[in-house]
This record gives sequence, C-alpha cells and structure tokens, in this order.
Amino acid sequence: MKIWEKGIAVDEKIEQFTVGKDRELDLYLAKFDVLASKAQAKMLAKIGLLSEEENQQLQQGLGELEAQLADGSFTIEDSFEDVHSKIEYYLTEKFGDAGKKIHTARSRNDQVLTAIQLFLKDYTEQTAAQIMALVEVLLQKAEAHKADLMPGYTHFQAAMPSSFGLWFSAYAEHLLLDIALFEAAHTVADQNPLGSGAGFGSSFPIDRKLTTQEMHFGNLAVSSVGAQMLRGKTEKTVAFAIAGIAGTLSKLAYDLVLYNSQDLAFVELPAAFTTGSSIMPHKKNPDVFELIRGRCNTLQALPNTIILATNNLPSGYHRDFQLLKEILFEPMMQFRDILDMLLFALPELKIKSNLVDQDKYDGIFSVENINQLIQSGTPFREAYQQVGRAVNDGSYVPHKDFHTTHLGSVHNLGLEEIQAKVAKVREGSTVLGK
Repeated sequence: MKIWEKGIAVDEKIEQFTVGKDRELDLYLAKFDVLASKAQAKMLAKIGLLSEEENQQLQQGLGELEAQLADGSFTIEDSFEDVHSKIEYYLTEKFGDAGKKIHTARSRNDQVLTAIQLFLKDYTEQTAAQIMALVEVLLQKAEAHKADLMPGYTHFQAAMPSSFGLWFSAYAEHLLLDIALFEAAHTVADQNPLGSGAGFGSSFPIDRKLTTQEMHFGNLAVSSVGAQMLRGKTEKTVAFAIAGIAGTLSKLAYDLVLYNSQDLAFVELPAAFTTGSSIMPHKKNPDVFELIRGRCNTLQALPNTIILATNNLPSGYHRDFQLLKEILFEPMMQFRDILDMLLFALPELKIKSNLVDQDKYDGIFSVENINQLIQSGTPFREAYQQVGRAVNDGSYVPHKDFHTTHLGSVHNLGLEEIQAKVAKVREGSTVLGK
C-alpha cells in the first residue's frame, strides 16, 4: 500500500530503488508518526472534519499501535511503502472510513517531516542527558584524583606538572561547551511543521496551535514554505552537534590509548575491558577507546555528507531528502552507544599514583625552579637562563617537594566553578528539560 496509490502500478524495480531502506529506517519514526497522527485526529475532530466517535476510534487504534511499538511486535511488511502507509492501513482496516480520513489536510511531506522533527527533538533530549551524565562522571573522577599528579605534555614532550583532576575536569568543561550545539539542534527540531501540507498550507480551517500543543512542540513553524525547508536543515544541525562532541570524545579516547601504553602507563583498564593478541599472550589492548576514537572521527564527517547531499536543492520537497535517513539515523545510534560505553568504562579506569616521582620527569619542575628564584628577587630572564644552564650541565635539582604539597590544590581550584557551570547549563537549558 502507498499513501499516494491511484491504481497505477509502479514497476517493481523502480519501487525497490525508490523505497530503499525506508521500511527499516522508518521504525525509528513509527512512535513519532503515531504521536503526530493522534494530534492530527484530535484537531480534525475539533474543526468538524471528523466526528467525535471517529476521533475516539482513531485514538484507540493509534494507542494499540503504541502498545505494539512498546512490546516490539510492530512491523512494516514489504507490502507497505513506509511506516506512514502501514499506520493508515491499520486504521482503515480496523475502522473503515475513519482510517481513510486521517490524512485529511495533511500531505506525506508534512507527515514525514513532523515525525522526523519529533524524532530528532527526542534524540537531542535523550543524548544531552547522556552527555551531562558523562560530565558528572568526569567531575567525580576529577574530585577523586585531584591530588594525583601527572606530567603534562606539549609536542609529545614532558612539559610541566599536571594532575588527573585537571585532565578529567578539562573534558567535563569542554562537554559543557559542546552541549550548546545540542541546545541549538534542539531549537531547530522543536518546530511544528504539521499543517504545512506539501509546502503550501491547506484550505481547511486547521488549528496548528492545537497540534503544536498536543505534540509538545515549543514552537510553530509558521510559514508553510519555511516549514518544508526544515527538511535537511534539522538533520544538518543535529549532525553538527554530534560532530562537535565527537571531536572532543575522539581526543579523550586518544589520550587514554596513549596513557594506557606501557611507555606512559598513566592509567590501567580492568582486564575484562581489554582484548588480547592471537600470538602475544601479554597483550591487553584498549580496543574500546580505539574504536571510540575511530567512530568519533568518522562521525565528524556527517555534516559534510549531508551538505553534499542537499546543498544544491531549491526550496520545496525533493526525494533527495530520503537519503538523509540512511546518512544520519544509524550514526546517531552509534553516537549514543559511544556515550553509553564511556559511561560504563570511565568509572572503572584505574589511575597510577606517584607518576612524577620518576627521574625521567625531573625536568617538568624547571618552571617552578625559575619561579622560586623570581620570588627571591632574581629577574625572570636571568632566572630562566640560570635554570637552563643547570639543566644542561647536569647540576639541576627539581623542587619536587614544593609541587607535591601545592600543585594539587593549585591545579584544581576550578572544580567548584565548573560545577557552577553545570548548574547554570541545567538552569538555562531547554534540551535538558527542568
């Protein structure tokens, strides 16, 4: 069955090509198409295009479909073009004319678009909650290890003393910046396009404010032409949000791959979190972080792929937009899996203590030697040269005691301020709810 069926057969090969993976990918949209159809039926009853009895029948049938979706029994058979035709068929088979009326004052254009808007809005909310949970894990680790010193690196050279508290809190703070991208994506997704029809509205006296309220959209996409232009724009905005955070998580994963190596040995994963080698029995590979790194790197290409698919399209609907489901939906789920894996693995990460006590890290205390000379009245340039000569001739003695007693607190003074940022983000957020 097709919503646009007129009794004219479509060549089977053409149909297979045009349907593509819609049946599979539309399962992501089914819940939201049901929600939009419930709002549509209620609105049609209010303006007199459905009787109250017909509305109640449709609400009952749509509720049954919700139950099927919840228990996993809902399917889209090959005889249906997409989820939208399956839902309409179900309602028509069960209630006759009432099912045939559900599409009144609605085009498949705004029907599909509405389901996608609802799906992407829900996705940004669910994913933002995961990101904030990850922020909290990172801050908990930062608090627990604020006194555990580690060498900080620049140019892959040991540079200055740092701490695990500083390292963990840095990623927490950057995820707070990144979540602003999800806030923006949520704003774009939180627009109700239902009632825009094929892009040119409807001559029926539809109540778009009612459907906006029923579907819990925060905003109404007023212009019917502009509403249709959300297709592609919302997907691209969500892709940019995913790509932004993927960049941060890729860097975090790369750090952990390095820190887990025998050469650095800053951290250790439990054996159950690692994989082995087929011929080297000693190997404990951090595959989980390597895969996170690789997947996050590919996720950063998402916006460009969407741009390439849609960039030269004028206003109005074009079938090219169907490709966005294949480009975006599965990577969206992969990103959620990445967040879930980090939430699972990071709390179990073991931190090595007393790292900076190793002789090979003596040089990272040279700046503090300079600072101590400055405090005793030596000009900076002279102090710098004096310490430099000592390093070169082997007479340099690092001031480790000073750093052991003071560095932990100096490098972690920002934890309370970052927690305040978390509270501020939560307070001002729409994507996180209240």
